Amino acid sequence: MNHENHDPNDDLFARLEADLNTDFSIGGEVVDLDKARTTRRPADDTPPAAGPVDTAPDEDDDPEESVYVDDPDTPAPTAVERRREPILPKWASNAEQFKAAARWAAGQAAYVTAFHAARSPLYAARLTARAPRGAARIVGGAGRWVADSQGAPMRAVAVRKEDAELYLRLTRQRDAKVRLRALIAVLAGAFGIAFVAVLLVMTPGWTHLALAAATVAALGWAGAPADAPLVTRAVVKTKAPRLTSDIVERALLALGIGGMGKGEITFPAPITRDGPGWRADVDLPHGVTAGDIMERRKRLASGLRRPLGCVWPEGNADEHEGRLVLWVGDKDLSKAEKIPWPLAQTGRHDLFKPVPFGRNPRGQWVAVPLVQHNVLFGSQPGQGKTSSVRVLAAGAALDPTAEMWTHELKGSGDLDPFEPISHRFVSGIDDDSIEYAADSLTLLRKEVMRRTGALKKLPRDLCPDKRVTREIADKRIGLHPLVCIVDECQNLFAHPKVGKQAGENAEFIIKIGRAFGVILILATQRPDKDSLPTGVSGNVSIRFCLRVAGQVENDMILGTSAYKNGIRATTFRPEVDAGLGYLAGATATPTVVKTAYLDTPVTEAVAARALAMRKAAGTLTGHALGEVPERSDPHATLLDDLEAVWPSGEARVWGETLTAALATLRPDTYAGWAPEQLAAALRPLGIEPGQIGRRIDGKTVNRRGYDRDHITTVIAERDRNRSA
Repeated sequence: MNHENHDPNDDLFARLEADLNTDFSIGGEVVDLDKARTTRRPADDTPPAAGPVDTAPDEDDDPEESVYVDDPDTPAPTAVERRREPILPKWASNAEQFKAAARWAAGQAAYVTAFHAARSPLYAARLTARAPRGAARIVGGAGRWVADSQGAPMRAVAVRKEDAELYLRLTRQRDAKVRLRALIAVLAGAFGIAFVAVLLVMTPGWTHLALAAATVAALGWAGAPADAPLVTRAVVKTKAPRLTSDIVERALLALGIGGMGKGEITFPAPITRDGPGWRADVDLPHGVTAGDIMERRKRLASGLRRPLGCVWPEGNADEHEGRLVLWVGDKDLSKAEKIPWPLAQTGRHDLFKPVPFGRNPRGQWVAVPLVQHNVLFGSQPGQGKTSSVRVLAAGAALDPTAEMWTHELKGSGDLDPFEPISHRFVSGIDDDSIEYAADSLTLLRKEVMRRTGALKKLPRDLCPDKRVTREIADKRIGLHPLVCIVDECQNLFAHPKVGKQAGENAEFIIKIGRAFGVILILATQRPDKDSLPTGVSGNVSIRFCLRVAGQVENDMILGTSAYKNGIRATTFRPEVDAGLGYLAGATATPTVVKTAYLDTPVTEAVAARALAMRKAAGTLTGHALGEVPERSDPHATLLDDLEAVWPSGEARVWGETLTAALATLRPDTYAGWAPEQLAAALRPLGIEPGQIGRRIDGKTVNRRGYDRDHITTVIAERDRNRSA
């Protein structure tokens, strides 16, 4: 065989042609992939079950009944299910943040202007000193331009190459440029001299100075060295670096939380500016919660290389428990300026709207609703507890329809500015002051029971929800807001004589009074089970906890498991973080708040304005009018009243009969009472109603009532305790 002219590509084309002519239908089958996928799913398109799939073969299994765990035909979320990003940034869509940004921009502009204006003589001196150098630079530059100095290197190259033709051509071009530029320079110089001469002759003297100043400034600017700027920096850039995903991820990994590794931390939204700091939304790894990060706040601050007062992690329960919102401020919150209260100088307040209380780390105002709520404050001494109470007291004072009962059981006079407008007022730590506060809670309990009957009588169209509203409060029918403040309440509840009953009354008021416009505000610097009854701490709806010593005190104020969930007021620094605390119940999630600052002169001005409002509205009562304070007479208690009105010869009496007799005996106290109010008043004494049958018109009628022996037994026990 002759291979001399054989082309190797011929063999390749021959093989390809043979493959194309091969019949693949013999011994094979063409598979329809779409049909095959369909047969592997149920015929009724039942969604596949989630969970692990057993892939081991089974003789009894039918391959056609296999089910995909992840169905490829699952539809993608619709447009409605997708969350849209806000059109405007948060600072532009939020009125408070927009005002703050505008104030900052205006203040920055004013500061920079004043800074440079003060240094303008220095700038003028620098320009004058640099003017000769600038003149030399300008003249030298013009001369080089006329002489076409920039073309000298090209001519030098022609000389080195001994290229006579190129050199002559470049020389002719240079001569033409020089002649043209020299003519332009002469004409410009002549025109400039003539123009200056005309200005000197035809314009007033101040223009000569302006022209000279402008000339010196231009020459000085031209003569400035490259390494010596004319103006001084008005603002030095902050040392705080921009928050980035790498920085956040590095800090989170440094916490050493099990299950959190590199690459498992994701960011569902860009890191953005949020007020005076940066906000990062983070999706933590599966099984890691935002609380796990919050309880390691100190270590997180170390990982971010930022002061503790700049780092504020919190959860976002609207998404899921693994969504962390990390806010990192530009400067330590404790070093921020004192926050002025917005109503300190002017205005009045409607207590049916939340009271401005303070700002969160982002600089946004946080308000506390009082109507239908009770508030508990707690902290160590010197952390700003009483100052925080002042803010809510001032809000109540600026509503002329609100009745204030003020008790300051430390004797420091911190709440004295509110004495001229208070229906009841006491300041002191002695037994008389504490018993006065205990009497207030006894009277307040009776007031709650009176209001229940009064509200029940209102028509349904006026009071559909059986709650006190602004419309009802304005009718002056005794259902106005009533705010009772007890500062240093541990001195009341721990008192050996009146403490136990005061705790029971406070618990009753907290549970029942909130629907009837009665608001109890308690503050303590010793939150423990002996000085703060669990029935009180467990039922208040709004809590504010400044720095406390440990977990027990933390959870007594903020609620059980708060410490475990990362809500830890123990991380606040003594005195440094005064006025800073966790606010729970007023917002969707517990929030760090720095309270507004009201010193004594400002508080006195607010109280004076509130006094004028009350005089104009005619709502001053009790202590504010110099009336003798009402005291709960120990010999005229409910038990004594029951004994006085008990029908002679009757061992068991219906509740309706007793309430009617009580209302006749003391209309001011018992008017409007129903059997439910009587039962609520006797239950804390251990007296429960029972069924009592009576024959009326030949029929037996059963109603709830009381046994006289139960009443006399409790009275005897009370008298024995008094004697002891």
